[in-house]
Amino acid sequence: MKILIIGGVAGGATAAARLRRLSEANEIIIFEKGEHVSFANCGLPYHIGGVIEDRSKLLLNTPASLKTRYNLDVRIFNEVLKINKEAKTVEVRNLITKEIYIESYDKLLLSPGAEPFRPNIPGIDSDKIMTLRNVADMDRIIAKTKDLKNIAVVGGGFIGLEVAENLVEKGLNVTVIELGNQVMAPVDYEFAKMVEHHATAKNLNILVNTGVEAFEEMGNEIELKLNTGKTILADTVVFAIGVKPENALAKAAGLDLGITGGIAVNEFMQTSDPNIYAVGDAVEVSHYINQAKVLIPLAWPANRQGRIVADNITRGNKISYKGTLGTSIIKLFDLTVGATGLNEKLLKRYAIPYRTVTVTRANHASYYPGATNIVLKMNFGEDGTIYGAQALGQEGVDKRIDVIATAIKGNLTIYDLQEIEIAYAPPYNSAKDPVNILGYVAENMLNDDVRFINYDQLDDYLLTEKAILIDVRTKTEFENGAIPNAINMDVDTLRDNLDFFDKKKKYVIYCQIGLRGYLAQRILRNHNIYSVNLNGGYGLWKPVNS
Repeated sequence: MKILIIGGVAGGATAAARLRRLSEANEIIIFEKGEHVSFANCGLPYHIGGVIEDRSKLLLNTPASLKTRYNLDVRIFNEVLKINKEAKTVEVRNLITKEIYIESYDKLLLSPGAEPFRPNIPGIDSDKIMTLRNVADMDRIIAKTKDLKNIAVVGGGFIGLEVAENLVEKGLNVTVIELGNQVMAPVDYEFAKMVEHHATAKNLNILVNTGVEAFEEMGNEIELKLNTGKTILADTVVFAIGVKPENALAKAAGLDLGITGGIAVNEFMQTSDPNIYAVGDAVEVSHYINQAKVLIPLAWPANRQGRIVADNITRGNKISYKGTLGTSIIKLFDLTVGATGLNEKLLKRYAIPYRTVTVTRANHASYYPGATNIVLKMNFGEDGTIYGAQALGQEGVDKRIDVIATAIKGNLTIYDLQEIEIAYAPPYNSAKDPVNILGYVAENMLNDDVRFINYDQLDDYLLTEKAILIDVRTKTEFENGAIPNAINMDVDTLRDNLDFFDKKKKYVIYCQIGLRGYLAQRILRNHNIYSVNLNGGYGLWKPVNS
């Protein structure tokens, strides 16, 4: 069998290696229009910042090494111009010799990835504006920023923030410009605000609700004209507002595209032509939670899909791709932020009823040196279905998000989270892991043992219910910062002050993270006094109100 693969990164390279491991008989040709195949594109920002010092470590394989180990015919600087699916051929241009030739196939795999989105903004074609997609882009950014000082990064997604962080760590002045009301779309607003506060403390300037209307070169600098009426002068710009699927070849060949613009594939990763498969950032996938059609350009799905295609080509269509959960994580200075599944924005968009719970707990036993807090949020349904989670902290974020992602894939519910036995020793954990705590609190909510309101419901609730706001932290904590109009009453004095409470009125209780608020609410409830707890406490309220 003759198998052609268009695109030699992530899904394409994974599929090629798997195809060879399954059979020595197949002829396998990879076409890559760039210089490099099988490179670590997720590591590019970290070489820009010098964290990964050795550039060669990003080059996982070369055409020569792939030929030696896997007997693959890897043709770099070869661009596929056209697919003729009726004749089962592709037209290829050698970018070095300019030769155009035809190659036939029995099976074809499209793995072209996604390209940076560049809207039609005046001046966007300036040489001072760069994007980051491949090794050549990385080299250009390093060369361009070597002797510069002021950098503008347009786009507050993962790539934009990773590049911005690494440029700040090199001592540059960096401003991130984000059109939306928050950075990091996979997390909800309150988490994004915590990220922004942390980034600001690390000298990264972030402007949200801000778009670029035009670029204009001003001698050695470039001026960014913003929709706010202001302008920014920078030495150079990294443009990172997102990516779009590389679908031109598929579209020209008459293959079906999905509603998102990605290449449409079935459960076996076949396109509308059964002899042509597609994987990676170029394809439209179903979200694992609700099967909505989405674009999720991440490394894990691309690699998983590549393996599935190799098996299906070799052994017949037997393995289904079950959808993408969108599990993602980012390091930003001292913080790690992770997410999996559906956030609140998406649950609202899809009109899925849900509840949300946020807990803050130490990453390991608080009495063991070095403990730091993790803020962990979970969205779930009335039947206990877990829809998604987000986490933010310095250490242990990855473990908690991975556990919850695994729980979702295993069809576990919030009740099962209580049953997960997570390894415990004081340097690593607490006897009750934050994931267990999520399960306990979620069950309390569904059983009406605790009543929550979220930070964005507080003002309306206080007004419409004429509720009284009670801060149950210590006097010192209260004096160091509190929600306006709150009355301070330490939770440990609550039983001595029950006469203060009117059983005909409603109360909103809050503490720093929610635990003391829960204890206070139970005390009041056991004395027939109605109260609700502020989800996440003052620690969650403050970032979004400052």
